[in-house]
Amino acid sequence: MLALNKVNLSFNTGTVNEVHALKDLGLLLEEGDFVVVIGGNGSGKSTMLNTVSGSYLPDNGKIVLDGKDITFMSEHARAKYVGRVFQDPMRGTAPDMTIEENLALAHRRGNKRTFKRGIKAAERVQYRELLSRLDLGLEDRLNTRIGLLSGGQRQAITLLMATLQNPKILLLDEHTAALDPKTAAKVLEISVHLIEESYLTTLMVTHNMADAIKYGNRLVLMREGDIIFEATGQQKASLTVPELVDKFISAGVEVQV
Repeated sequence: MLALNKVNLSFNTGTVNEVHALKDLGLLLEEGDFVVVIGGNGSGKSTMLNTVSGSYLPDNGKIVLDGKDITFMSEHARAKYVGRVFQDPMRGTAPDMTIEENLALAHRRGNKRTFKRGIKAAERVQYRELLSRLDLGLEDRLNTRIGLLSGGQRQAITLLMATLQNPKILLLDEHTAALDPKTAAKVLEISVHLIEESYLTTLMVTHNMADAIKYGNRLVLMREGDIIFEATGQQKASLTVPELVDKFISAGVEVQV
């Protein structure tokens, strides 16, 4: 579903501040893979997601999504294939628009706009059903402005918006890091449900080692713009946090617990 082949990306090229953020990065995701990405600050985790989404275009290499070369495709052109949830709950939604208006925007992502009626009655029924699954009481607040919701509620709605069109790839960029532990656990629960329900191919960046072990079918450790360790299957299932800490230390990665 997603293939990154020798992807390189540098910032401030040719200056004293040049940074080689991705170095011959290679990663292959089969359809339905749920890959959790960990690593120290500056290891390239978010940069990789930004490159997949089109926020950054690589210097060279190749990115293929579902058989389509998207390496140098603009961000807006690949938006209909990519769903993304950011760390900041304030991103990913339009705060001055209502819940139903935000969902309608996500529902129409990648489609041509017309002058037809904005939101149909049948769509409202669909949105209420989707919101009811979150178990947050939002199904009766369709006309509430997003900006009035809590961070956890916004993040849950952003997840719905990101998965509404069954994207080819779902990118979760430390999407629970700004939430309190109880809310973070709820948002992760919702995330896993949506991923499994729609069999979504997913890349999730996290700093939480316990979550990295618990979720997904693959775990990769990044350092200095490349992947230096991967665990799958039984190896991943049997990993412990202390063993993962040892992997960090042996790789020279700063440990954050």
